[in-house]
Amino acid sequence: MTLFDAISTPLPRRLREGLDRIAAAMRADEWGVAEEAGLTPTQLHALTFIAGRGEAGLRLRAVAEHLGVTQPTATDSIAALARKGLVVKLPDLQDKRAVAIRVTPAGCDVVRAIGLAMTAAERALETLTPPEQQTLLELVIKTIRALQQAKAIPPQRLCVTCRHFRPYAHDDAELPHHCALVDAAFGGRHLRLDCPEHDAAPPPALEEAWRVFERHSP
Repeated sequence: MTLFDAISTPLPRRLREGLDRIAAAMRADEWGVAEEAGLTPTQLHALTFIAGRGEAGLRLRAVAEHLGVTQPTATDSIAALARKGLVVKLPDLQDKRAVAIRVTPAGCDVVRAIGLAMTAAERALETLTPPEQQTLLELVIKTIRALQQAKAIPPQRLCVTCRHFRPYAHDDAELPHHCALVDAAFGGRHLRLDCPEHDAAPPPALEEAWRVFERHSP
């Protein structure tokens, strides 16, 4: 053990402290983007989450779980979005007795505008080289999966948890992975954190795919 091992706080704690500072900058970004759109950050997250689910829409409980808020808080946010004409409540396509929340054309326009906004966090990430960005993406995926397994966050629609994901199926450093849904190779830089076509893999296939992915990743 060196002197600095003895006087340093544990490395995971320092990483958390650093991520806290990055998260603070990202929260400031979110407030700015949300205010520009006339929304609160919670409303902004709800709108973009629902928009990502397409025509099927989402039930209120799913929105609340994704946002990590109570159903009353989610209800208030959805009500505000509905008043602004950005979402609408319609019968669920799979259960006509239930209600699904869907984004309106006006809501889609807002989501597209939000997607074009360049934040301070994105500009900072652009200072990393492309290989560094890819490595960071893979490390973020590993962290999200660990949080998901610990039930600290709701299930995420990650490529690495999808039944269509075939990790390192190709002998190609640029495009090593394969998506069985579209039958095409893709690279680590293309890994998604929230794929609209995500279909959760059964546990045995999920664990095997993860073993292969983890063995080759940083």
